[in-house]
Amino acid sequence: MLRAANPISRRDFVAGCGVVATLSVTTAGFAEIADREPTIPGPVASPRKPKLKLPPGASDCHAHVFGPQSQFPYIPDAGYIPPDATADSYIRVLKHLGISRAVLVQPSVYGTDHVAMLAAMTSGKYPFRGVAVVSPDVTVAEIEKLHAAGFRGIRINGLSKNAGLPLEIAPKLAALIKPFGWHLQFFLSVEKTPDLEQRLSTLPVNVVIDHLGVFDCSAGLEGAGFARLLRLMKHENVWVKLSGIYHVSKKPPLAPDAVPFVQRMVEVSSDRLVWATDWPHPTAAWIPDDGDLVDMLGQWVPDENTRRRILVDNPTRLYDFT
Repeated sequence: MLRAANPISRRDFVAGCGVVATLSVTTAGFAEIADREPTIPGPVASPRKPKLKLPPGASDCHAHVFGPQSQFPYIPDAGYIPPDATADSYIRVLKHLGISRAVLVQPSVYGTDHVAMLAAMTSGKYPFRGVAVVSPDVTVAEIEKLHAAGFRGIRINGLSKNAGLPLEIAPKLAALIKPFGWHLQFFLSVEKTPDLEQRLSTLPVNVVIDHLGVFDCSAGLEGAGFARLLRLMKHENVWVKLSGIYHVSKKPPLAPDAVPFVQRMVEVSSDRLVWATDWPHPTAAWIPDDGDLVDMLGQWVPDENTRRRILVDNPTRLYDFT
């Protein structure tokens, strides 16, 4: 099987993965760009060993891989330039934290070019699933090939500079992916999207809200954004990622103000929550220690059986892990 480290062309690599060059991968006219200096910090280089021991099958349900930039350059107008955070580096973190499986999410700085993700997902080095970013005219044939490569969802990003798809395209994409058992994932602010419940609850597929819905802890448990999120969570097709704590809390390094919010979410729907590190934290307001993120989960969810549901059972259903 082809691996990212081999000195092969981008087109040959994509073809070797069994994915044609038109598979949401922009190869034509792609200008190789010299390495650009990072504009954001990287993750904690040596995260501490968490005190909480995770169960077998524990899953990190949201992470990104970046680079090497010399091999997988970013789109010309990338909203940020991250330091290299390769699949091998991420796998070392996963093993250190005691995480068995992981979900890679296409970052905005690669646009619809999935080659860096495909390199990780087809390497055989770790059990990966993927969430794609696609063009508005994506076809069934392209979805079929992504599915074979291990993708199980499409992300609609409403907050990044290179956001891509508008929220209005969700019904069209939902109809396209429903036969594959995929979900739609949304990176948006629940506070700033007043019609979100109407839009998402009627979709015929599971929907996953990134990063706790990006509400503001300082507004309190009765805040409009959090109240909207709780209403959404009562719909059977709505899932939420316990991830990106720095999008809701301004109190590093342990985000104590977030605890009652997450515990309330667990009360409402523990069977449609998944957990994630968001490694290497590309849009973070502050960079956490990934060991702390694991131990935060122990504080958020003291009950071992509920933690197992969030870490193992729920991801198995949502991402079709085998």
